[in-house]
Amino acid sequence: MLFEKRLREGVRDGSITLAFRRWRRSQVRPGGRYRMGEGLIAEVTAVGVAGEVDDDDARRAGYGTRDELLADLRNGEGARARRGGRRPTQDEGDLYRIELRLAAERDPRDDLAADTAIDLPALAARLERMGPWTVPALELIAANPGVRAADLAPRLGQDTAVFKLNVRKLKNLGLTISLETGYRISPRGSAFLAARRT
Repeated sequence: MLFEKRLREGVRDGSITLAFRRWRRSQVRPGGRYRMGEGLIAEVTAVGVAGEVDDDDARRAGYGTRDELLADLRNGEGARARRGGRRPTQDEGDLYRIELRLAAERDPRDDLAADTAIDLPALAARLERMGPWTVPALELIAANPGVRAADLAPRLGQDTAVFKLNVRKLKNLGLTISLETGYRISPRGSAFLAARRT
Protein backbone atom coordinates (compact mmCIF):
# COMPACT_ATOMS: atom_id res chain seq x y z
CA MET A 1 0.00 0.00 0.00
CA LEU A 2 1.33 3.41 -0.90
CA PHE A 3 1.39 6.16 1.70
CA GLU A 4 2.87 9.63 1.58
CA LYS A 5 5.87 10.12 3.84
CA ARG A 6 4.03 11.64 6.82
CA LEU A 7 1.64 8.68 6.90
CA ARG A 8 4.47 6.14 6.61
CA GLU A 9 6.04 7.69 9.70
CA GLY A 10 2.75 7.23 11.54
CA VAL A 11 2.56 3.56 10.62
CA ARG A 12 6.17 3.14 11.72
CA ASP A 13 5.61 4.69 15.15
CA GLY A 14 2.23 3.02 15.66
CA SER A 15 0.11 6.19 15.69
CA ILE A 16 -1.58 5.20 12.40
CA THR A 17 -3.48 1.93 12.52
CA LEU A 18 -6.22 2.62 9.98
CA ALA A 19 -6.47 3.55 6.31
CA PHE A 20 -9.32 4.32 3.96
CA ARG A 21 -9.34 3.67 0.22
CA ARG A 22 -12.03 4.04 -2.44
CA TRP A 23 -12.02 0.92 -4.61
CA ARG A 24 -14.42 -0.85 -6.92
CA ARG A 25 -13.39 -4.02 -5.06
CA SER A 26 -11.03 -4.66 -2.18
CA GLN A 27 -7.36 -4.62 -3.18
CA VAL A 28 -6.12 -6.16 0.09
CA ARG A 29 -7.04 -9.10 2.31
CA PRO A 30 -6.81 -9.74 6.06
CA GLY A 31 -3.45 -11.30 6.91
CA GLY A 32 -1.87 -9.97 3.73
CA ARG A 33 1.41 -8.09 3.90
CA TYR A 34 1.92 -5.07 1.66
CA ARG A 35 4.95 -2.94 0.90
CA MET A 36 4.46 0.73 1.70
CA GLY A 37 7.75 2.21 0.52
CA GLU A 38 10.90 3.05 2.49
CA GLY A 39 11.27 -0.61 3.41
CA LEU A 40 8.07 -0.68 5.45
CA ILE A 41 5.73 -3.65 5.25
CA ALA A 42 2.21 -3.37 6.67
CA GLU A 43 0.02 -6.27 7.64
CA VAL A 44 -3.73 -5.85 7.15
CA THR A 45 -5.61 -7.14 10.18
CA ALA A 46 -9.15 -6.39 8.93
CA VAL A 47 -10.80 -4.89 5.84
CA GLY A 48 -14.38 -4.12 4.90
CA VAL A 49 -16.67 -1.51 3.40
CA ALA A 50 -16.68 1.48 5.75
CA GLY A 51 -19.80 2.66 7.51
CA GLU A 52 -19.86 6.09 9.10
CA VAL A 53 -16.42 7.66 9.49
CA ASP A 54 -15.87 9.82 12.58
CA ASP A 55 -13.07 12.03 13.87
CA ASP A 56 -11.56 9.17 15.87
CA ASP A 57 -11.29 7.09 12.68
CA ALA A 58 -9.68 10.05 10.95
CA ARG A 59 -7.08 10.46 13.71
CA ARG A 60 -6.24 6.75 13.56
CA ALA A 61 -5.70 7.24 9.80
CA GLY A 62 -3.37 10.22 10.29
CA TYR A 63 -5.78 13.11 9.82
CA GLY A 64 -6.99 15.78 12.23
CA THR A 65 -10.68 15.46 11.43
CA ARG A 66 -13.16 13.41 9.44
CA ASP A 67 -13.56 16.32 7.00
CA GLU A 68 -9.80 16.38 6.27
CA LEU A 69 -9.82 12.64 5.57
CA LEU A 70 -12.83 12.83 3.26
CA ALA A 71 -11.40 15.85 1.42
CA ASP A 72 -8.16 13.93 0.82
CA LEU A 73 -10.14 10.99 -0.57
CA ARG A 74 -12.12 13.32 -2.85
CA ASN A 75 -8.85 14.74 -4.16
CA GLY A 76 -7.66 11.25 -5.05
CA GLU A 77 -4.80 11.07 -2.54
CA GLY A 78 -6.42 8.25 -0.62
CA ALA A 79 -6.71 6.11 -3.76
CA ARG A 80 -2.98 5.70 -4.32
CA ALA A 81 -3.04 2.03 -3.47
CA ARG A 82 -5.12 1.25 -6.53
CA ARG A 83 -2.91 -0.76 -8.89
CA GLY A 84 -2.80 0.58 -12.41
CA GLY A 85 -5.53 2.16 -14.47
CA ARG A 86 -7.65 5.19 -13.63
CA ARG A 87 -8.36 5.92 -10.00
CA PRO A 88 -12.03 5.83 -9.00
CA THR A 89 -13.61 9.23 -8.50
CA GLN A 90 -15.41 10.14 -5.29
CA ASP A 91 -18.66 8.75 -6.77
CA GLU A 92 -17.23 5.41 -7.92
CA GLY A 93 -16.58 2.28 -5.90
CA ASP A 94 -16.96 1.76 -2.16
CA LEU A 95 -15.08 3.33 0.70
CA TYR A 96 -13.02 0.59 2.38
CA ARG A 97 -11.77 0.67 5.96
CA ILE A 98 -8.42 -1.10 6.40
CA GLU A 99 -7.01 -1.88 9.83
CA LEU A 100 -3.25 -2.41 9.73
CA ARG A 101 -0.07 -2.67 11.72
CA LEU A 102 3.63 -2.47 10.97
CA ALA A 103 4.89 -5.95 10.15
CA ALA A 104 8.50 -5.23 9.13
CA GLU A 105 10.83 -2.33 8.45
CA ARG A 106 12.83 -3.93 5.68
CA ASP A 107 11.76 -5.28 2.34
CA PRO A 108 13.56 -8.62 1.79
CA ARG A 109 13.87 -7.67 -1.89
CA ASP A 110 16.33 -4.95 -0.82
CA ASP A 111 18.95 -7.58 0.03
CA LEU A 112 18.32 -9.38 -3.26
CA ALA A 113 18.59 -6.12 -5.20
CA ALA A 114 22.01 -5.45 -3.64
CA ASP A 115 23.34 -8.93 -4.44
CA THR A 116 25.42 -8.75 -7.62
CA ALA A 117 26.49 -12.40 -7.59
CA ILE A 118 24.21 -13.77 -10.29
CA ASP A 119 23.84 -17.04 -12.14
CA LEU A 120 23.59 -15.51 -15.60
CA PRO A 121 22.25 -18.56 -17.49
CA ALA A 122 19.60 -19.28 -14.85
CA LEU A 123 18.46 -15.65 -14.58
CA ALA A 124 18.46 -15.17 -18.34
CA ALA A 125 16.37 -18.34 -18.76
CA ARG A 126 13.89 -17.16 -16.16
CA LEU A 127 13.49 -13.79 -17.81
CA GLU A 128 13.07 -15.45 -21.19
CA ARG A 129 10.22 -17.55 -19.77
CA MET A 130 8.57 -14.37 -18.46
CA GLY A 131 8.46 -12.89 -21.94
CA PRO A 132 10.35 -10.90 -24.55
CA TRP A 133 9.58 -7.62 -22.77
CA THR A 134 11.91 -8.30 -19.81
CA VAL A 135 15.34 -7.26 -21.10
CA PRO A 136 14.01 -4.24 -23.06
CA ALA A 137 12.20 -3.12 -19.89
CA LEU A 138 15.38 -3.42 -17.83
CA GLU A 139 17.37 -1.49 -20.42
CA LEU A 140 14.67 1.19 -20.62
CA ILE A 141 14.62 1.65 -16.83
CA ALA A 142 18.43 1.69 -16.68
CA ALA A 143 18.51 4.48 -19.28
CA ASN A 144 15.63 6.45 -17.73
CA PRO A 145 15.81 6.47 -13.92
CA GLY A 146 13.00 8.33 -12.17
CA VAL A 147 10.78 8.53 -15.25
CA ARG A 148 7.07 7.89 -14.74
CA ALA A 149 5.62 4.53 -15.76
CA ALA A 150 3.08 6.34 -17.94
CA ASP A 151 5.97 7.81 -19.98
CA LEU A 152 7.93 4.56 -20.24
CA ALA A 153 5.10 2.13 -21.00
CA PRO A 154 4.33 3.36 -24.56
CA ARG A 155 7.98 2.90 -25.50
CA LEU A 156 7.51 -0.83 -24.95
CA GLY A 157 4.07 -0.90 -26.55
CA GLN A 158 2.39 -1.57 -23.19
CA ASP A 159 -0.33 0.27 -21.37
CA THR A 160 0.61 1.74 -18.01
CA ALA A 161 -1.16 -0.87 -15.86
CA VAL A 162 0.54 -3.77 -17.67
CA PHE A 163 3.92 -2.04 -17.51
CA LYS A 164 3.61 -1.47 -13.74
CA LEU A 165 2.68 -5.10 -13.21
CA ASN A 166 5.65 -6.23 -15.29
CA VAL A 167 8.07 -3.98 -13.44
CA ARG A 168 6.76 -5.43 -10.18
CA LYS A 169 7.76 -8.86 -11.48
CA LEU A 170 11.26 -7.55 -12.19
CA LYS A 171 11.41 -6.01 -8.71
CA ASN A 172 10.46 -9.35 -7.18
CA LEU A 173 13.63 -10.73 -8.81
CA GLY A 174 15.66 -7.89 -7.28
CA LEU A 175 16.36 -6.27 -10.65
CA THR A 176 14.67 -2.88 -10.20
CA ILE A 177 14.00 -0.43 -7.38
CA SER A 178 10.86 1.68 -7.09
CA LEU A 179 11.29 5.41 -6.51
CA GLU A 180 8.74 8.03 -5.45
CA THR A 181 8.42 8.69 -9.18
CA GLY A 182 9.43 5.94 -11.58
CA TYR A 183 12.10 3.33 -11.07
CA ARG A 184 15.82 2.72 -11.26
CA ILE A 185 17.88 -0.34 -12.05
CA SER A 186 19.23 -2.15 -8.98
CA PRO A 187 22.86 -3.22 -8.53
CA ARG A 188 21.70 -6.75 -9.31
CA GLY A 189 19.94 -5.55 -12.47
CA SER A 190 23.04 -3.63 -13.54
CA ALA A 191 25.18 -6.74 -12.99
CA PHE A 192 22.80 -8.77 -15.10
CA LEU A 193 22.82 -6.30 -17.99
CA ALA A 194 26.62 -5.97 -17.84
CA ALA A 195 27.10 -9.76 -17.78
CA ARG A 196 24.65 -10.20 -20.62
CA ARG A 197 26.54 -7.70 -22.79
CA THR A 198 29.83 -9.53 -22.26
